[in-house]
Amino acid sequence: MALPDAPLRFKNGAQMKNRFMLAPMTNTQSHEDGKLSDDEYNWLTMRAKGGFGLTMTCASHVQFIGKGFPGQLGIYDDAQIEGHQRLATGIKAHDSLAVVQLHHAGMRTPEELIRQQPVCPSPIEKHNARGLSLEEVYQLRDDFISAAVRAQKSGYDGAEVHGAHGYILTQFLSAEINKRNDQYGGSLENRARLLFEIVNGIRTACGKDFLLGVRLSPERFGMQLSEVKIVCEQLINEHDIDFLDISLWDVFKQPEEAQHQNKSLLQHFVDLDYKDVKWTVAGKINTGKDVFDVLNAGVDFVSIGRSAILHHNFPKKVMADSNFKPTETPVNKDYLYNEGLSDKFVTYMKHWPDFVK
Repeated sequence: MALPDAPLRFKNGAQMKNRFMLAPMTNTQSHEDGKLSDDEYNWLTMRAKGGFGLTMTCASHVQFIGKGFPGQLGIYDDAQIEGHQRLATGIKAHDSLAVVQLHHAGMRTPEELIRQQPVCPSPIEKHNARGLSLEEVYQLRDDFISAAVRAQKSGYDGAEVHGAHGYILTQFLSAEINKRNDQYGGSLENRARLLFEIVNGIRTACGKDFLLGVRLSPERFGMQLSEVKIVCEQLINEHDIDFLDISLWDVFKQPEEAQHQNKSLLQHFVDLDYKDVKWTVAGKINTGKDVFDVLNAGVDFVSIGRSAILHHNFPKKVMADSNFKPTETPVNKDYLYNEGLSDKFVTYMKHWPDFVK
């Protein structure tokens, strides 16, 4: 078993100083034009300073029409590069890998944010979303790749392609949502095509030294565990990625699909052969014991969300005390301000049950 303070080297040569990654978290703190705010900068650099070996941005949208929430950090326009340069420099100043998450919300884009219908692989009445034309799918692919090039120009160590949580790449992967009848719909091979083309395009455009990861989630939004495992294996074996980020909602839960309940959801992914690809999981890794349990199971590094909000220096706390437990919630606003959250982020956190007093 790797200890939390052990360094980790990726196949592209990048090295994490420990096994802690800051999970990419919605925080609504940036400007409405997608440019970086001081609040977002402070929140993220405080986590880098607090000991995270890899600090990932919130989901950053690759097209204006892919905006998923107010105050989202964007990476769809060259005018946003200056802010990203500042952010990447600020994160790396604390010996933390700086990684941007590339995102498009698709049908989950609130109509009022983009003042037009959201888009989806095929029309979805429930979300008032229109289907993308084939030309628009090509443009979407190219815009993910262009965003990664922007990230590299900004000085980030790498990028993660967000294929999880029901956003647009999940929508393509989902047989329940994707009803296309061209090369991007139908079979799993076709539904995964866009994700693979984006990954291959980023690798070609950014080169082998650019850290490249993919986030997937195996449940909800019509995702099937067996299909997600196949996509993982194909990414490992046929596409040049450095890490996989598997979001399980809860790393200790059983699969929802009855036919897969012979072992835990985590064990389904432990059993894959990752070869030279590193991997992380997210989902209720809240205490020092949780961190050790997950690393002990064979996961390369942990992705921390909730406890990183409560403690900017959670990695340092756990490395000093393997039994560390975070402050109990609810906490008051002043506590969160001291942990680097702005008014906007604190307001957003009020949506989490029993988190803010």
